[in-house]
Amino acid sequence: MTTDKQRAFRNDLLIASVLFVSGLAISGLSLAAIAARQSQDVAQATPPTQSSPPEPQTKPAESKPGGERPTTPPPEPARPDPDAQKTGAQPVLPPAPAEKTAPPVQQKK
Repeated sequence: MTTDKQRAFRNDLLIASVLFVSGLAISGLSLAAIAARQSQDVAQATPPTQSSPPEPQTKPAESKPGGERPTTPPPEPARPDPDAQKTGAQPVLPPAPAEKTAPPVQQKK
């Protein structure tokens, strides 16, 4: 009986060792391939600019109070006021569900 357990243990150990060594080999080959072509494949999000640097501005941009922001279509409230609802405006959002309450939990006696 112990020889069967020892044989099974040895087989499991052999399989685990083979898997571990093959994982190390694949990792080593992958790292070698990455190192070999690292100088060729450099990822860059944007190409470098060749233009001259912008001229320094001495004063900030002029702000216009009361300026309008372009919005297309114009924003609408989620819940129209009661006067608008009387004239037929539909709310954008469905009505909120009522809270559901359950009877209180009874304490064990």
